[in-house]
Amino acid sequence: MQVITSAANPVVKRVRQLADRKHRRRQNAFVVEGLQPVWRAVSAGWQLEMLIVAPDLLTSRPAIDMVADLERDEVPVTRVSADIFHRLSDRDGPAGLAAIVHGGLGGLNELAVTADSVFVVLHELQNPGNIGTIIRTADAAGMAGVILLGNTADPLSGPAIKASMGSLFALPVVAVAEPAELLSWASGNGLRLVALTGGGSAELWAAELDRPMLVLFGNEGAGLPEPLLAAAELSVRIPMTGTAESLNVAAAAAVVLYELRRRESAAGRVKPS
Repeated sequence: MQVITSAANPVVKRVRQLADRKHRRRQNAFVVEGLQPVWRAVSAGWQLEMLIVAPDLLTSRPAIDMVADLERDEVPVTRVSADIFHRLSDRDGPAGLAAIVHGGLGGLNELAVTADSVFVVLHELQNPGNIGTIIRTADAAGMAGVILLGNTADPLSGPAIKASMGSLFALPVVAVAEPAELLSWASGNGLRLVALTGGGSAELWAAELDRPMLVLFGNEGAGLPEPLLAAAELSVRIPMTGTAESLNVAAAAAVVLYELRRRESAAGRVKPS
């Protein structure tokens, strides 16, 4: 069993190259690290170019068995030393498992709209950790998908995938460049637009949040631009006390999405878990 110990190895160079967004886009591939994210990518049927394993670090028996099963199914497995894996990892105490995955973000035409759909729209968020966390929350709260609007951070970056804990592979995440395209698609599918903003006209707890809908969240610093606020049928605010002027966008998303989940549960349309 060959174990790579040189940083000059082509596989090591390729992993480092895919840390750059332009290379991820050009090659339609990205790196997934960690037991849970890799397992979820495999379970969701994403195409694996290869698994990268550090035998001295990978101690989880289910993960070892998964690697063996995939290798029997002719998925290439590259084994590297613990030192090399540490150099490639963006985590403290890496578990010794990563994968190069093929694929990218789809478009609005890939989203299925039903009468109960709620889609989360993130306008120009710049923190990949926020994007990953919101994707994870949207998955947990039963949302229909996440739409990245405009120039956002890359959800296929290491920090975003780490924050999503593999939820990136569990629900649709798509990208759209221009608000006009989003608004046209929403109108054509009968989707109501609800904007979260500190100056919202209705408090979240009392707002009429009728599905299907898009829930819009703005950039960490600037919030939502005026054209999107004007296009929204309803603007909603989270009531606040104390001295904090605002919530982190990922925290705000959690509050809103679980209020939507609570309402569906109270109406008997979802089973409490």
